[in-house]
Amino acid sequence: MTAKADCIFCAIAAGRAPAYIVRENERAIALLDIYPLARGHCLVIPKRHVPWWHDLTAEETGDLFKLAQETAQEIIEAFRPDFVAMYARGRRIPHTHIFLVPTSDRDPLDRYFNALEGFQESVESFARLREPKELAETMAKLKR
Repeated sequence: MTAKADCIFCAIAAGRAPAYIVRENERAIALLDIYPLARGHCLVIPKRHVPWWHDLTAEETGDLFKLAQETAQEIIEAFRPDFVAMYARGRRIPHTHIFLVPTSDRDPLDRYFNALEGFQESVESFARLREPKELAETMAKLKR
């Protein structure tokens, strides 16, 4: 396991820092977020220091997302939200972490994503991205 000395998530993975660990598997750990957006908000982190989720190995990705799914199911059973929102980060703390946030109709996270989707649908600069020619060019680049 490659660790970065000043990374809090590496310290948690190595057992050098305290955390409320919900569950873990061979390559990932699920823990409570200490700055929760909702009761039951968890983070899922790889044990190896990797800033961006798309740079994980296939095995790490499998363990990370399997643990995220299992943890989300536990969150749903325990707190009965409408769903569990998931998004991956690594910017503020440069160690991949998946947010799992129990979300219900009109709570702050739901309102945020509804506003973001409204912004996405209404901003003129994004309208060009929906044009058939632009979509075809995007598909061609992604299917190389």
